[in-house]
Amino acid sequence: MSQEVNSENCTHDCSSCGSSCSSRTEPQSLLKPVNEASRVGKVIAVVSGKGGVGKSLVTSLLAVTMRRRGYKTAILDADITGPSIPQSFGLHEGTYQSAFGIEPLESKSGVKIMSINLLLEDETAPVLWRGPVIAGVLGQFWTDVHWGEVDYMFVDMPPGTGDVPLTVFQSLPVDGVVIVTTPQELVGMIVEKAVRMARMMEKRVVGLVENMSFFKCPDCGGEHEIFGPSRVAETAERLIIKDTARLPVDPKLAEKVDAGQIESYEGSWLDSLADTIEKL
Repeated sequence: MSQEVNSENCTHDCSSCGSSCSSRTEPQSLLKPVNEASRVGKVIAVVSGKGGVGKSLVTSLLAVTMRRRGYKTAILDADITGPSIPQSFGLHEGTYQSAFGIEPLESKSGVKIMSINLLLEDETAPVLWRGPVIAGVLGQFWTDVHWGEVDYMFVDMPPGTGDVPLTVFQSLPVDGVVIVTTPQELVGMIVEKAVRMARMMEKRVVGLVENMSFFKCPDCGGEHEIFGPSRVAETAERLIIKDTARLPVDPKLAEKVDAGQIESYEGSWLDSLADTIEKL
Protein backbone atom coordinates (compact mmCIF):
# COMPACT_ATOMS: atom_id res chain seq x y z
CA MET A 1 0.00 0.00 0.00
CA SER A 2 1.36 3.40 -0.96
CA GLN A 3 1.68 5.99 1.72
CA GLU A 4 1.88 9.75 1.95
CA VAL A 5 5.49 10.92 1.88
CA ASN A 6 6.83 13.44 4.36
CA SER A 7 7.35 16.67 2.42
CA GLU A 8 10.60 17.30 4.27
CA ASN A 9 12.06 14.08 2.84
CA CYS A 10 10.78 14.60 -0.71
CA THR A 11 13.42 14.49 -3.45
CA HIS A 12 10.95 15.84 -6.05
CA ASP A 13 11.89 12.94 -8.33
CA CYS A 14 8.52 11.25 -8.84
CA SER A 15 9.94 8.70 -11.28
CA SER A 16 11.92 7.01 -8.49
CA CYS A 17 9.29 7.34 -5.78
CA GLY A 18 6.61 4.80 -4.91
CA SER A 19 4.69 7.01 -2.52
CA SER A 20 1.43 8.78 -3.23
CA CYS A 21 1.10 12.47 -2.49
CA SER A 22 -0.81 15.50 -3.66
CA SER A 23 2.19 16.97 -5.48
CA ARG A 24 2.98 13.81 -7.47
CA THR A 25 3.43 14.45 -11.20
CA GLU A 26 3.79 12.29 -14.30
CA PRO A 27 7.34 11.51 -15.51
CA GLN A 28 8.71 14.38 -17.58
CA SER A 29 10.27 13.99 -21.01
CA LEU A 30 14.07 14.01 -21.00
CA LEU A 31 14.27 15.31 -24.58
CA LYS A 32 16.47 18.37 -24.89
CA PRO A 33 15.59 21.32 -27.15
CA VAL A 34 17.77 21.75 -30.19
CA ASN A 35 19.84 24.93 -30.54
CA GLU A 36 17.33 27.77 -30.92
CA ALA A 37 18.93 28.98 -34.16
CA SER A 38 18.76 25.51 -35.74
CA ARG A 39 16.21 23.24 -37.38
CA VAL A 40 16.96 19.54 -37.60
CA GLY A 41 14.65 17.26 -39.59
CA LYS A 42 15.24 13.53 -39.11
CA VAL A 43 17.71 12.12 -36.58
CA ILE A 44 19.18 8.70 -37.39
CA ALA A 45 21.26 6.88 -34.77
CA VAL A 46 23.88 4.42 -36.02
CA VAL A 47 24.58 1.83 -33.33
CA SER A 48 26.37 -1.45 -32.74
CA GLY A 49 26.45 -4.02 -29.98
CA LYS A 50 30.25 -3.88 -29.78
CA GLY A 51 33.14 -1.78 -31.02
CA GLY A 52 35.20 -2.27 -34.15
CA VAL A 53 32.43 -3.30 -36.55
CA GLY A 54 32.47 -0.16 -38.72
CA LYS A 55 29.78 2.00 -37.15
CA SER A 56 31.60 5.26 -37.87
CA LEU A 57 32.22 4.14 -41.44
CA VAL A 58 28.52 3.48 -42.02
CA THR A 59 27.63 6.81 -40.38
CA SER A 60 29.98 8.67 -42.72
CA LEU A 61 28.85 6.85 -45.85
CA LEU A 62 25.17 7.46 -45.09
CA ALA A 63 25.78 11.17 -44.53
CA VAL A 64 27.73 11.40 -47.80
CA THR A 65 25.05 9.44 -49.68
CA MET A 66 22.24 11.71 -48.49
CA ARG A 67 24.34 14.80 -49.23
CA ARG A 68 24.83 13.60 -52.81
CA ARG A 69 21.05 13.41 -53.10
CA GLY A 70 20.85 17.11 -52.38
CA TYR A 71 19.95 17.03 -48.69
CA LYS A 72 21.56 19.08 -45.95
CA THR A 73 23.25 16.54 -43.72
CA ALA A 74 25.14 16.55 -40.45
CA ILE A 75 26.99 14.14 -38.17
CA LEU A 76 26.93 14.36 -34.39
CA ASP A 77 29.84 12.23 -33.18
CA ALA A 78 28.53 10.80 -29.91
CA ASP A 79 31.44 8.37 -29.55
CA ILE A 80 33.24 10.70 -27.15
CA THR A 81 36.00 8.33 -26.06
CA GLY A 82 36.67 6.96 -29.55
CA PRO A 83 35.95 9.74 -32.06
CA SER A 84 36.95 8.94 -35.64
CA ILE A 85 34.52 10.92 -37.80
CA PRO A 86 36.78 14.00 -38.31
CA GLN A 87 39.61 11.81 -39.61
CA SER A 88 37.36 10.25 -42.25
CA PHE A 89 36.55 13.73 -43.61
CA GLY A 90 40.04 15.19 -43.21
CA LEU A 91 38.99 17.71 -40.54
CA HIS A 92 41.61 18.61 -37.96
CA GLU A 93 41.14 22.30 -37.20
CA GLY A 94 39.13 23.48 -34.20
CA THR A 95 35.63 24.91 -34.02
CA TYR A 96 34.73 28.43 -32.93
CA GLN A 97 32.00 30.23 -31.02
CA SER A 98 29.57 32.53 -32.83
CA ALA A 99 26.60 34.56 -31.66
CA PHE A 100 24.41 31.50 -32.38
CA GLY A 101 26.51 28.92 -30.56
CA ILE A 102 29.38 26.56 -31.30
CA GLU A 103 29.86 26.34 -35.05
CA PRO A 104 30.34 22.83 -36.48
CA LEU A 105 32.92 22.29 -39.17
CA GLU A 106 31.86 21.55 -42.74
CA SER A 107 33.41 18.94 -44.97
CA LYS A 108 34.33 19.58 -48.60
CA SER A 109 30.86 18.54 -49.76
CA GLY A 110 29.06 20.45 -47.01
CA VAL A 111 28.41 17.80 -44.33
CA LYS A 112 28.30 19.53 -40.94
CA ILE A 113 30.29 17.73 -38.26
CA MET A 114 30.69 18.11 -34.50
CA SER A 115 33.07 15.85 -32.59
CA ILE A 116 34.99 16.08 -29.34
CA ASN A 117 38.21 15.89 -31.38
CA LEU A 118 37.37 19.29 -32.87
CA LEU A 119 37.40 20.80 -29.38
CA LEU A 120 40.66 19.29 -28.12
CA GLU A 121 43.99 21.08 -28.45
CA ASP A 122 45.62 17.70 -29.11
CA GLU A 123 43.37 15.37 -31.09
CA THR A 124 45.36 12.34 -29.91
CA ALA A 125 44.73 13.12 -26.23
CA PRO A 126 42.54 10.51 -24.50
CA VAL A 127 39.19 11.61 -23.08
CA LEU A 128 39.24 10.39 -19.47
CA TRP A 129 35.74 11.36 -18.45
CA ARG A 130 33.09 9.50 -16.50
CA GLY A 131 29.60 8.83 -17.80
CA PRO A 132 27.80 11.90 -16.38
CA VAL A 133 30.37 14.28 -17.89
CA ILE A 134 30.14 12.57 -21.28
CA ALA A 135 26.36 12.74 -21.12
CA GLY A 136 26.56 16.46 -20.42
CA VAL A 137 28.82 17.04 -23.43
CA LEU A 138 26.45 15.11 -25.69
CA GLY A 139 23.59 17.29 -24.52
CA GLN A 140 25.62 20.38 -25.37
CA PHE A 141 26.34 19.01 -28.85
CA TRP A 142 22.58 19.11 -29.42
CA THR A 143 21.62 22.29 -27.58
CA ASP A 144 24.69 24.52 -27.94
CA VAL A 145 25.90 23.74 -31.46
CA HIS A 146 24.56 25.98 -34.23
CA TRP A 147 23.50 23.30 -36.70
CA GLY A 148 21.44 25.67 -38.84
CA GLU A 149 19.20 23.95 -41.38
CA VAL A 150 19.66 20.16 -41.43
CA ASP A 151 17.49 17.63 -43.23
CA TYR A 152 19.17 14.48 -41.92
CA MET A 153 21.42 14.23 -38.88
CA PHE A 154 23.34 10.99 -38.31
CA VAL A 155 24.50 10.23 -34.78
CA ASP A 156 27.58 8.04 -34.49
CA MET A 157 26.78 6.25 -31.25
CA PRO A 158 29.27 4.71 -28.84
CA PRO A 159 29.23 0.90 -28.91
CA GLY A 160 27.20 -1.22 -26.54
CA THR A 161 24.01 -0.67 -24.58
CA GLY A 162 25.31 1.32 -21.63
CA ASP A 163 24.78 4.71 -20.07
CA VAL A 164 25.87 6.92 -22.99
CA PRO A 165 23.71 5.28 -25.71
CA LEU A 166 20.81 5.43 -23.26
CA THR A 167 21.44 9.15 -22.78
CA VAL A 168 21.33 9.76 -26.54
CA PHE A 169 18.07 7.83 -26.95
CA GLN A 170 16.47 9.81 -24.12
CA SER A 171 17.88 13.25 -24.96
CA LEU A 172 17.61 13.39 -28.76
CA PRO A 173 14.46 12.91 -30.88
CA VAL A 174 15.75 9.82 -32.67
CA ASP A 175 13.53 8.95 -35.67
CA GLY A 176 15.29 5.79 -36.75
CA VAL A 177 18.11 3.41 -35.85
CA VAL A 178 20.60 1.68 -38.14
CA ILE A 179 22.33 -1.38 -36.66
CA VAL A 180 25.86 -2.30 -37.81
CA THR A 181 27.27 -5.82 -37.49
CA THR A 182 29.81 -8.23 -39.04
CA PRO A 183 29.46 -11.85 -40.20
CA GLN A 184 30.85 -13.51 -37.04
CA GLU A 185 28.29 -15.45 -35.05
CA LEU A 186 29.25 -13.81 -31.76
CA VAL A 187 28.64 -10.36 -33.18
CA GLY A 188 25.34 -11.61 -34.55
CA MET A 189 24.33 -12.49 -31.01
CA ILE A 190 25.50 -9.16 -29.65
CA VAL A 191 23.63 -7.18 -32.30
CA GLU A 192 20.36 -8.54 -30.94
CA LYS A 193 21.08 -6.67 -27.70
CA ALA A 194 21.36 -3.41 -29.65
CA VAL A 195 18.12 -4.11 -31.52
CA ARG A 196 16.25 -4.94 -28.33
CA MET A 197 17.58 -1.80 -26.63
CA ALA A 198 16.36 0.38 -29.50
CA ARG A 199 12.92 -1.19 -29.34
CA MET A 200 12.76 -0.91 -25.56
CA MET A 201 13.37 2.81 -26.08
CA GLU A 202 10.54 2.77 -28.65
CA LYS A 203 12.85 3.63 -31.56
CA ARG A 204 12.26 2.28 -35.06
CA VAL A 205 15.03 0.05 -36.44
CA VAL A 206 15.18 1.02 -40.11
CA GLY A 207 18.00 -1.21 -41.30
CA LEU A 208 20.78 -3.71 -40.61
CA VAL A 209 24.21 -3.29 -42.23
CA GLU A 210 26.72 -6.13 -42.36
CA ASN A 211 30.20 -4.66 -42.70
CA MET A 212 33.20 -6.69 -43.95
CA SER A 213 30.65 -9.01 -45.50
CA PHE A 214 32.77 -10.16 -48.45
CA PHE A 215 35.86 -9.44 -50.53
CA LYS A 216 35.47 -8.90 -54.25
CA CYS A 217 38.47 -10.26 -56.14
CA PRO A 218 39.86 -7.61 -58.52
CA ASP A 219 41.04 -10.34 -60.92
CA CYS A 220 38.11 -12.75 -61.27
CA GLY A 221 35.33 -10.53 -59.89
CA GLY A 222 34.19 -13.25 -57.52
CA GLU A 223 32.93 -12.51 -54.03
CA HIS A 224 34.68 -14.33 -51.19
CA GLU A 225 33.25 -14.39 -47.66
CA ILE A 226 36.61 -14.33 -45.89
CA PHE A 227 35.11 -13.73 -42.44
CA GLY A 228 32.53 -16.47 -42.74
CA PRO A 229 29.17 -16.77 -44.45
CA SER A 230 26.86 -13.78 -44.40
CA ARG A 231 24.17 -13.91 -41.74
CA VAL A 232 22.53 -10.56 -42.41
CA ALA A 233 19.48 -11.98 -44.18
CA GLU A 234 18.65 -14.57 -41.54
CA THR A 235 19.38 -12.14 -38.71
CA ALA A 236 17.13 -9.51 -40.26
CA GLU A 237 14.35 -12.04 -40.73
CA ARG A 238 14.64 -13.26 -37.15
CA LEU A 239 14.63 -9.74 -35.74
CA ILE A 240 11.96 -8.50 -38.18
CA ILE A 241 14.15 -5.86 -39.86
CA LYS A 242 13.05 -5.08 -43.40
CA ASP A 243 16.05 -3.38 -44.99
CA THR A 244 19.59 -4.75 -45.09
CA ALA A 245 22.90 -3.88 -46.72
CA ARG A 246 26.28 -5.58 -47.14
CA LEU A 247 29.56 -3.66 -47.21
CA PRO A 248 32.65 -5.32 -48.71
CA VAL A 249 36.21 -5.43 -47.46
CA ASP A 250 37.59 -2.80 -49.83
CA PRO A 251 41.22 -1.63 -49.49
CA LYS A 252 40.37 1.45 -51.58
CA LEU A 253 37.75 2.49 -49.02
CA ALA A 254 40.25 2.04 -46.19
CA GLU A 255 42.73 4.22 -48.07
CA LYS A 256 40.12 6.95 -48.55
CA VAL A 257 39.23 6.95 -44.84
CA ASP A 258 42.88 7.08 -43.75
CA ALA A 259 43.48 9.98 -46.15
CA GLY A 260 40.40 11.89 -44.97
CA GLN A 261 38.79 11.54 -48.38
CA ILE A 262 35.74 9.38 -47.72
CA GLU A 263 33.60 11.80 -49.76
CA SER A 264 35.42 10.80 -52.92
CA TYR A 265 34.64 7.10 -52.52
CA GLU A 266 32.16 5.72 -55.04
CA GLY A 267 29.93 2.88 -53.92
CA SER A 268 26.24 2.01 -54.05
CA TRP A 269 26.19 -0.44 -51.17
CA LEU A 270 23.94 1.71 -48.97
CA ASP A 271 21.60 3.10 -51.62
CA SER A 272 18.66 0.89 -50.67
CA LEU A 273 18.99 1.83 -47.00
CA ALA A 274 19.25 5.50 -47.99
CA ASP A 275 15.97 5.08 -49.90
CA THR A 276 14.31 3.85 -46.70
CA ILE A 277 15.71 6.73 -44.66
CA GLU A 278 14.55 9.17 -47.33
CA LYS A 279 10.97 7.91 -46.92
CA LEU A 280 10.83 8.31 -43.13
